[in-house]
Amino acid sequence: MREASYTASLAAVRDGLDRIRPGLEVRGCFWGREQGAAMALGGDSVPGYRRSRGGTREDDGEIAVWDVLYADPWYELRLLGLQPPAVSGMSRGVPPSRRFLEQITGYVPAPEVLASFEERGVAEDLAEALRAVVRAPELRDAAATVDANGFEHRRAVARAVVAFTWACASERGVELSGSVRDSLLATLGADLRSEGRSLKGRAAQVGMLAADRLLRSRRGAWGDVGLPFIGDILRYQARGQGIRDQIKRTIENTPGDAVTVIAHSLGGVACVDLMVLDAVDRVDQLITVGSQAPYFYEIGALVSLEHPQTLPEHFPGKWLNVYDERDPLSYQAAKVFPGRAVDRRVDNRQPLIRAHTSYWSNPQLWDEVGTWLS
Repeated sequence: MREASYTASLAAVRDGLDRIRPGLEVRGCFWGREQGAAMALGGDSVPGYRRSRGGTREDDGEIAVWDVLYADPWYELRLLGLQPPAVSGMSRGVPPSRRFLEQITGYVPAPEVLASFEERGVAEDLAEALRAVVRAPELRDAAATVDANGFEHRRAVARAVVAFTWACASERGVELSGSVRDSLLATLGADLRSEGRSLKGRAAQVGMLAADRLLRSRRGAWGDVGLPFIGDILRYQARGQGIRDQIKRTIENTPGDAVTVIAHSLGGVACVDLMVLDAVDRVDQLITVGSQAPYFYEIGALVSLEHPQTLPEHFPGKWLNVYDERDPLSYQAAKVFPGRAVDRRVDNRQPLIRAHTSYWSNPQLWDEVGTWLS
């Protein structure tokens, strides 16, 4: 659910912003898989979990990650950049980070790799992808954490290149099946010597059955559905630094003289906390949508700020907060942070939780954002 919802939301945000101001650089920050709540013991705390949960296929997680990579090819590299630096070591007198960067920036595909991509009509897209990965600041961040063998990092590069290739080809109307994608990845990965290890998803897989049926009859599946909503909030309150670090790194790697951050739900809480705790360069505007940040502050649950403390001077000078009265997870900010936040109410015309997840398709939202940005 996290991956599919994130990908659809990011696509809707791109479309909405493109209608308001064509040409804006839009970067997404998907933190749910690595930083979201997951059942570390596979549901042992839930009575009858394995018997009652909704069914998933073994490869659902892998497919879901590709869904994210298509929208954000540098996702896995960004995660690697957030890992602790590798233990210092030398390989033939060259530090692993330098050796890794030299290998990637100087990489020339072998003839069999070019032939494989040419056969599918995406050789030019591969060339563009290789140029893009070399320019990506996420590559340098990831290099700082590479170990002596570098398998995991080269694997992430290969997946990023294939995802970027797919995106370029898709823009031209060329569609590749999953089996073709996997074949291209295997060929490129072997040439980069990235086979043998891959990034391991840490998040538990979510049930795929309809929520109504799960809530009525399947306690384990109910836990799967509730995990992204309730579990993520609980995990963030206890261990939110990883989310804030990932958001900050995404902002730092975004080009431009000024950055506007648009955050939904718990992402809005994390962004408010981040920007209270740290002066994030170039962020001049914050837009929160369906966020609980004002409520957390009022009840004393906001990590970064406790009433009656006020927002620091380095907090973004412009803060637009969008809420829907039908959305039980959205709150007003203007009265809570007077003179610092501006509220705008929209009506998603949906009940309860659906109201919380349907902002991006509501023209009212984009009217408000467009007015705000202009």
